[in-house]
This record gives sequence, structure tokens and C-alpha cells, in this order.
Amino acid sequence: MARKFLYFVAFCIVVVIGGSVLLALFPDQLTRMATVPSVAFTPVKPLERNAYEDPALWYSRPGIGTSDPARWQPASATSGGAAPVTLPEPKRQFAVFFVHPTSFVDRSAWNAPLANGGDPDAERIARIYLRGMASPFNAASEIWAPRYRQATMGAFLTDKPEGKQAIDAAYADVREAFRYFVSSIAPGTPIVLAGHSQGALHLKRLVAEEIKGTPLAKRIAAAYLIGWPLSAAHDLPALGLPACTGPDQSGCILSWSSFAEPADPAPVLAAYGETPALDGTAPGNDPILCTNPLTGSPGGAAPASANLGTLVPDDSMATGELAPDLVPARCDARGLLLIGPPPEMGRYVLPGNNYHVYDIPLFWANTKADVARRVDAWAAAN
Repeated sequence: MARKFLYFVAFCIVVVIGGSVLLALFPDQLTRMATVPSVAFTPVKPLERNAYEDPALWYSRPGIGTSDPARWQPASATSGGAAPVTLPEPKRQFAVFFVHPTSFVDRSAWNAPLANGGDPDAERIARIYLRGMASPFNAASEIWAPRYRQATMGAFLTDKPEGKQAIDAAYADVREAFRYFVSSIAPGTPIVLAGHSQGALHLKRLVAEEIKGTPLAKRIAAAYLIGWPLSAAHDLPALGLPACTGPDQSGCILSWSSFAEPADPAPVLAAYGETPALDGTAPGNDPILCTNPLTGSPGGAAPASANLGTLVPDDSMATGELAPDLVPARCDARGLLLIGPPPEMGRYVLPGNNYHVYDIPLFWANTKADVARRVDAWAAAN
């Protein structure tokens, strides 16, 4: 397991919920103490096949209305009196399946509860994440974002078998939600997959096990697997979808992990290199897949003037406004996305100038424009 990488992620989640200065000083030791459950693993009973018919198991889906967090839109902040950016809309309908990152850090259970409204803090943070991370996809005719029995953060920070059991149980829920999603949208509707961190991990497995080699593969307009390192050499062949090579390509995968400079990614790279990829091989020094979100192409660099709008959050992370021309982006030889000097995004930047929690908000408007292009390209090809 990518434990060292997830120490950073855990640090972020705990701080978002209300961490401490001590956690910032001793993230590895204290994060493990604070997040790895000390209780025995309780087997998670599989959900009934029709469980996701219940609207209560979705944060976002058709019919939810104004309470749907993915349908939130930020205000535009313009500099120098410039006109607000007009973003393209796709020329046809499409459906998004979005899996949110970890928001559950309780040590009293290995998986988040779903019954009785779930864990209040985890539910609140998940909705905040959806507002910032799923909202770039809201040109879609349908957005589906399931609640699921996510693995608690500590499940990623231990070698105990309970950790893998918890992650497998979380994936089983995501898989069941996806199957219901597919059965609910109109046949032939193009699909966009999107997820961040734990969400991207589950989607990586979902693509390999549920989509590769099936008719569904031809319906994937794009897959945004953000905030989880993917190996071009050892993950992509098992996924059956190529990395996106240009901004107008469909049926491909995008991924990036953001660091400001000077960056200290040593723990991330060490964990990535030591953790077996989908083909069972540890990637070692093989590059991480890096899509430049400002160009829609792998590698390369783009100036801040190419950034159509960064979603700069307020202190609560619950709202924010778009600021154009704020950050550049370039992929380095290791596959990290470097964004220049640290931008002011709030209190939740991780050690080493790791902007993990801001991977999508940094490029909010470009992501929205990218989705529109790829859905249009899928329509033209099909």
C-alpha cells in the first residue's frame, strides 16, 4: 500500500476536519496513531443489488435538485476589469460518475457507515469536496456521485489485513453504484468517469475490472483519475484505455498530482515506486502519468495566462470564486505537476508544497472546458 503517500493525504483530511500543530510537526507517527483503527474489522455485508435505487445513497443524481452539491457554481473573480470567461458547453448530453475522496477518519470503524445519515463529519466534508471537485463536470446532463462505505483513512496506513479488507469493501459499494448508474442512463449515452484520491483508486480498479474489454469501454468519453499516482508502464495497459495525448481526444485517461515549488515529493515518489501497480510490478523510477490540465496533453508546460480560472476557496472550503491567470503548470520528468511558487489557496496545503486537496480546484475552469471538448470529440467519433 502507498502508505507514505497517504500520510500526506491523511494529514490533509485530518486538518480539514480540525487538525493540530503537532500533527503538522509529526505527520507520520501521529497520523498513524490518530487514524488507524484499534478495533477488530467487522465484515461489511454486501449491499443488495437494488440498494442504489434509493436516492438517499447518492449525493448527486437526477432529481435531487438544489441540494445537489455537484451542481454548485462559483462566482467569477475578474482582474483588471476583464470580462468573465465564457466556457464552452458540450454539444450533446453525457453522464458523469464521480467518486469522492476520503472524508472519514474515525478510528472506531474501518469503513464509514451509511445508515442513519452516516457519520456527520464525513458527510459534511464529502459534500464540500463535491462542491469543489465535481462541479467542473456540471455541464453534464446527469451527474451521479454515490455515498459509499469508504475506507477510513487509517486503512491506508497499515499493513494489517483489515486495511485491505476495508478498501475492498469500499470498492464493492462503488462497483454496485456504478452498475446501477449504467442501468439507469439511456443506452449509448457517453460516460465521463471522475474521482480524486481514494475515489480515483476505486475508479482505477473499476476500469480494469468492469469496463476493459466490454462494450462500455466505447462509451467512455474521458476518465479523470486525479490525485492518485498512475504508472504509464504498469497501470495503463491493465486499464485498456490510453492516456490522453491531446486536448481533442476522447476515450482516454487524464491524471495529475500538484506540487508548488520548491517541491519535496520524496515520500510520494518512494511509496509510488514500491507499491505494486495493476500488473503486479512495482513501478520503481518509472514516470507517473502526468496530464497538463492547462493544455489537455501529456507533459509540457503552460503559463498562468492559459489558466481560465482557479477555484480559490474561502476558509470554510464550502464556497469560493474563480480567479483567472493564477497558476501555471508543467509536468516534470518524474511525472509531477509543478505549479510554480505556492499560490494562496488556504490552510490545507500539505508538507512538501503538496497541493493534493486542490488538484482539481487549481484548474477548475480548464477542467470544465476539457470535459466539453472530449465529449464533443466522442460525439464526432461516434
